[in-house]
Amino acid sequence: MEFKWSLKTTRTLCVLTVLLMVSIRGIASDEEQHGNDGPELKSYHDPDNEEEDVHLSPVIVAGASVTSGREVSQLEEEEDQSPADGLEGEEKEDLPEQPPPAEEKPKEVPVVNGGTAHGEPCVFPFLFQRKEYIDCTTDGRGDGRMWCATTYDYDLEKKWGFCETEEQAQQRLQAEEAEEQYQTVLLMLNVTARKTQKKELYEKLLKVAEKGHQKAMEKVAYAMLFGDYMNQNITKAREMFEKLAVEGSPKAQMALGFLYAAGLGVNSSQAKALVYYTFGALGGNLVAHMILGYRYWGGVGVPQSCESALTHYRLVANQVANDVSLTGGSAVQRIRLLDEVENPGSTSGMLEEDLIQYYQFLAEKGDVQAQVGLGQLHLHGGRGVEQNHQRAYDYFNQAANAGNTHAMAFLGKMYSEGSEFLPQNNETALQYFKKASDLGNPVGQSGLGMAYLYGRGVPVNYELALKYFQKAAEQGWVDGQLQLGTMYYNGIGVKRDYKQALKFFNLASQAGHILAFYNLAQMHATGTGVMRSCHTAVELFKNVCERGRWSERLMTAYASFKEGEADAALVQYLLLAEQGYEVAQSNVAFVLDQKGAKIFSENETYPRALLHWTRAAAQGYTVARIKLGDYHFYGYGTDVDYETAVIHYRLASEQQHSAQAMFNLGYMHEKGLGIKQDIHLASPDAQVPVFLALCKLGLVYTLQYLQDFNLKELVSQVDLDQLLGPEWDLYLMTVIALLLGTVIAYRQRQHQIIVPPRPPAPAPAPPPRPPQEQPQAETQGQGEAQGQGPAQEEEEQQQ
Repeated sequence: MEFKWSLKTTRTLCVLTVLLMVSIRGIASDEEQHGNDGPELKSYHDPDNEEEDVHLSPVIVAGASVTSGREVSQLEEEEDQSPADGLEGEEKEDLPEQPPPAEEKPKEVPVVNGGTAHGEPCVFPFLFQRKEYIDCTTDGRGDGRMWCATTYDYDLEKKWGFCETEEQAQQRLQAEEAEEQYQTVLLMLNVTARKTQKKELYEKLLKVAEKGHQKAMEKVAYAMLFGDYMNQNITKAREMFEKLAVEGSPKAQMALGFLYAAGLGVNSSQAKALVYYTFGALGGNLVAHMILGYRYWGGVGVPQSCESALTHYRLVANQVANDVSLTGGSAVQRIRLLDEVENPGSTSGMLEEDLIQYYQFLAEKGDVQAQVGLGQLHLHGGRGVEQNHQRAYDYFNQAANAGNTHAMAFLGKMYSEGSEFLPQNNETALQYFKKASDLGNPVGQSGLGMAYLYGRGVPVNYELALKYFQKAAEQGWVDGQLQLGTMYYNGIGVKRDYKQALKFFNLASQAGHILAFYNLAQMHATGTGVMRSCHTAVELFKNVCERGRWSERLMTAYASFKEGEADAALVQYLLLAEQGYEVAQSNVAFVLDQKGAKIFSENETYPRALLHWTRAAAQGYTVARIKLGDYHFYGYGTDVDYETAVIHYRLASEQQHSAQAMFNLGYMHEKGLGIKQDIHLASPDAQVPVFLALCKLGLVYTLQYLQDFNLKELVSQVDLDQLLGPEWDLYLMTVIALLLGTVIAYRQRQHQIIVPPRPPAPAPAPPPRPPQEQPQAETQGQGEAQGQGPAQEEEEQQQ
């Protein structure tokens, strides 16, 4: 009992001792805290909610109450500090002392340059329009130049000057002079169409670029890269791009990405290319966005990501759609170099100069159809004709005066849109639209619908707009279909109906309208009215992006190729191929395959061509797929691989039904190359029908040729006496006799061939006999058989 009582006493004393120590420390910390009047440090949290952020679990120590969070933190600090303070004789580590704060230098007061107080110092603060300024400002100026007052009250004394030194003023004047020269040269470049004049203007632009003008440097660097009106110099272009990239030019960053991706002037590096493309895209360069969109879509140098591709393509498509005008913009001409070489008679869509001159001659003679056709060509450009609104207006005006409704409607569109040549005028546009619409022209009806939809020259009237759009759509006019889809999509004048909107957008897209593709892409991207499909949306947005203003580079590259400048054409096609143009990818591969370019060494041409054939084939180009099979079959740019060649040929034959691929597969089946030898697959069953069909085509062609040749007139003009001599009839009779003798001899030889007789039919089986008679019958049968053998042998010998 005494032992238990002493144990309890000891425990009680220990608990009281602990409580006493805690209370003493708490009192001491409170006194210390109240004794310090210094500033209190605050966290990012709200002070009112500070206690809620500190989560302390309640601790009960022998009935003692829980301390507050502030007390616990102070206790922990003291416990952390106490061991260090209590150790004697321990060397303390010398920590680097914090340097004293740098003394703030007094702000230099600038001396003004120019103005009304040249050479005097600024006065801060100064009063301007009842507002005090403590530094130079641009307020009150439209040119963005900094200025200050040299007295306190500018409003009263008007003493002021620019906050710049003499050196800064000189630099500013040089920059203003360079900008003025740049704008002058740029205006002349946009006006002139002669190549010699453009070359002279680019020489002037080079001098402006040497003064440090950023836009001039960008334009000159691209001209040197592509060989546009300047000698192609990729090395110097790269140096200019590197200098511009340091200054933050998104165009230069995109160009450097292209150089590293293609290995032009630098060692190829897809990692560096991706970095530069990303910086260019962040700077707002649309071409860089388009390249990144294609790379994410195809998994080129980056992991394949449809959503990332959608983000980049949608951003570019938004800008392209905003630039689309009522007249539709310029046309995009896509020409395959391979088709021109392998099929010389095929039409590439380009109009020959002689044909254009012929149409111009007809238009001058008053041919209305020729006038309207030439007007449309000059309005949109393309097919070898440059866009020229002035010529388009002249041709449309001539045809409209002759009463052509299409010309009236297109004049209305030109006035409604406006251009540098023709000022925008809603009233005049409305008059032309009404004239054309009253005569039933769908273009005029669509134009009237646009006027009522947006209130151009008339009050807004959705019912009339819907009525005119429906009339135009019923006649198959693409603008009417597009606007009907827009009204149904937004519920303008009608009940919102996504199915109807989808229907009309699809109809307009079949005619190739860029805004129809854009609207369909938006619907598939957001899942509006259709199931959401990232893949479909990306393909549609890609189609829109490829109709941007950069698509004009396709025609300049083609022109360079036709002029024999293969290197210039190749670099331009390479950039377009980076943007995802399948036509450019196949053209790059073709130029490399022909070994016409000199910027790459011979051992690089086939591997690079193989890369671009692969990219073009991935976008569905059949010939590129066959080329891939050829490259693997012959070992161009890669090792000989018959199995891979079979795969490519089979894809081209099964998915794209290529006759050439089927023939190649048949040959490989026959020889057993890369696949098991199979004669039946090598000779298809359809060869007879194909032969008969070809014979039929040959016969039809011959009959048509003879019909066009006018055989009667030819016979009447031929004099056989002069051609074959006076005894031509004897020659003819001799030839006929020889032919007749040949036929008779052939027939006699056929009759001399004796057909071997057929073996006699087997005798019917004899009826069953008694068992004792069977051996006799068998013996007789054997004798008959033996008797017939020699007779047959004699007959065979006689035969």
